Amino acid sequence: MPSLLFVCLGNICRSPLAEGALRAEAARRGLGLVVDSAGTGNWHAGEPPDERAVAVAARNGVDITALRARQVTRADFARFDHIVALDHDNLKDLRRLGPGDGSARLSLLLDWVPGRQGQAVADPWFGEAEGFDATWADVTAAARAIVERQIAEGLSREKLRGAGRAYVRF
Repeated sequence: MPSLLFVCLGNICRSPLAEGALRAEAARRGLGLVVDSAGTGNWHAGEPPDERAVAVAARNGVDITALRARQVTRADFARFDHIVALDHDNLKDLRRLGPGDGSARLSLLLDWVPGRQGQAVADPWFGEAEGFDATWADVTAAARAIVERQIAEGLSREKLRGAGRAYVRF
């Protein structure tokens, strides 16, 4: 089953929103994925997402209250197929932290969205609640794009096998 880890700085704003958005979109489309989130820093480890992140997710029908912040580990680089940074600084940190033998592919979240490659998801932490709405828009656009890509890749694998099935297996 494909696996993705979303990574921001503290794992209380952007990355838990990305995790929640992808879990919701994958469930809506009936797609099995392993999804988690983490931060490059450890100062929020064990804490729930920021209340503004919880609120924007809830307004959009997604419950992220059970999520708890954690720090990314070297083992994550072998555990996940994709480690997806929310901005350039975290991508740089992930490249520095990653072991040479890790199999995870690194990318920015918005690299998955056509026309948004190379763009970062703005950190809403220091701003007002409206910043979380913009973050939610970015992470949901990426969630839709990730699911579409996984479905397309699954269909391509099925065609290569000559199965001709109308469903996706991962």
